[in-house]
Parts: sequence; structure tokens; C-alpha cells
Amino acid sequence: MTRLTKRVPTQRFSRRPSAAPGADDAWLRDQRADEVIVEEPLEIRSKGQVLATTMRTPGHDIDLVHGYLYTEGIIRSAEDIREARYCPGAVGPGGTNTYNVLDLDLARRSPVPVNFLRTNTTTSACGVCGSSSIEQIMAQRDGERVVPIHPAPDVLVSLPERLRAEQKSFRRTGGVHAAGVATTDGEILLVREDVGRHNAADKVVGALLRGGQLPASELLLVMTSRASFELVNKALSAGFSGLVAISAATSLAVEMARTSGLLLAGFTRGDRFNLYAGDIG
Repeated sequence: MTRLTKRVPTQRFSRRPSAAPGADDAWLRDQRADEVIVEEPLEIRSKGQVLATTMRTPGHDIDLVHGYLYTEGIIRSAEDIREARYCPGAVGPGGTNTYNVLDLDLARRSPVPVNFLRTNTTTSACGVCGSSSIEQIMAQRDGERVVPIHPAPDVLVSLPERLRAEQKSFRRTGGVHAAGVATTDGEILLVREDVGRHNAADKVVGALLRGGQLPASELLLVMTSRASFELVNKALSAGFSGLVAISAATSLAVEMARTSGLLLAGFTRGDRFNLYAGDIG
């Protein structure tokens, strides 16, 4: 498997203490290597059909594919993917396997609907690129309600730091998102990292699906990102009772959370948070 991080040469600049602004020697230059997070494409195929190509951080690819296809409604259980294997013909420089093409044997007999397919490479930030419309997703969620929870405020504000403590790649690079599963008592049960926040969420959902732990009732999805419509949709697909983000929520995310009863907290950091939907204990 490709390494999660890579060392690259860089020049680090820092302002010299007490230097006058604009002075020729105001900045110190240091030549050194920096550790950055790896970002590579993953092409997902099934029966000769390219389902999607997305940018991701290598690692937990099987979880990613399970979570992605589950939240998009293409599969309903882990057994719907009978086999997942890296394509042996996908090689990079020097003839080494790049592990960037994953071939799936899906239980379904009919081809995947055309409106789902991501025929072009999407960025690691892409969300509902494969869905025909937001209105269709909202209609599918109509009348859906999650199991309500009422966590204590102290628990909510503790979750970002508890998640951060489990982020090994972030500590090394500072350039990767994370998704975590937490109990209402604040225990972190599972963490996945990825350069894309949606990928990190899919890896978590996929891990739970493969472990027979869905729906994720009375559990919280914790994200090192904003709370977007796409992430609320993924949380609901997996049956989470709450979503906690360290940044802002969007209008559609709030609307969907309130309609479904999902607890939604944003700007969760330090000693404060915004509660957009749901209630605390």
C-alpha cells in the first residue's frame, strides 16, 4: 500500500525577531524536508464499468468504497460487495502497483444507474457529485427520523480534542481531515483520516457497515470540518443520531437535520458550540 505521508523538500521562512518591516534581512530562510499528506486518485470499477474516480488518501480503501456506495444507496449491506481487489494491471513508474484502481464484484445484476456515475475525476472535497439533484435526496429523507439523543454540553465541546488525539496523520502533516464515531459519554470508538472530509466520513461508515454496526443509533459522527448538506446526508444514511463539526453549518444541513431530528452542532471548539438542531441534556 502507498504510504500515507511523503517527505518533500521545502523552504521555511520565518520573520526575524525585532526585524524592521521591509528590511532586507527581515526574514530567515531554512532549507528542510516537510512531511505532507499523500493525495492520489482511486478509480472504482465493477464489471468493466467505472463507477467513480475520486481523490483520496490511500489507506482503508475498502472501508471507503463500502461507505461511499452505502451512503449513495448503491448497496444495502456489506454482503452486496462480494469481492474487492486492486487491479493488478494498474502500475506506476518503475512497474510498481499503484493500488489506485479497485475492482468490485457487486451482488447486483443490473448496471449501476447512469445518473450515479462519476465519469470524471472529482476532487477530495466533492460531495453529492453522483446524485441527480438535491431535491431527490430531500425527498428520500422525507419523514425519516433518527433516534434522539441529548448529550451534555461538556461532552460536545470535548469531542474535537478527543478526536484530535487519535489523528496520527494530522500530527505529522497538519493536512488531513478526520471523522470519528463517539458515544454520548464522549468515548471515541473509531477514527478514520483522509485528505477529503467526505472520504473520511465514508471510511467511518464503511468500517461500521463491514463490522455489522449499522445503523449507528445513539452515536455521534464527529468531523474536523464544516457541517455540510452532504455530511448530514451521510450521517442520516448511516443512522447516526448526531453530527458534531468544528466549523460552520450550511443552511441545507440545518434544514435536513431539523427535519430528521438529527442533533447538529457546529463551531464546536474550546468552551463553546452552536446548536443548530436537536437538544442537549
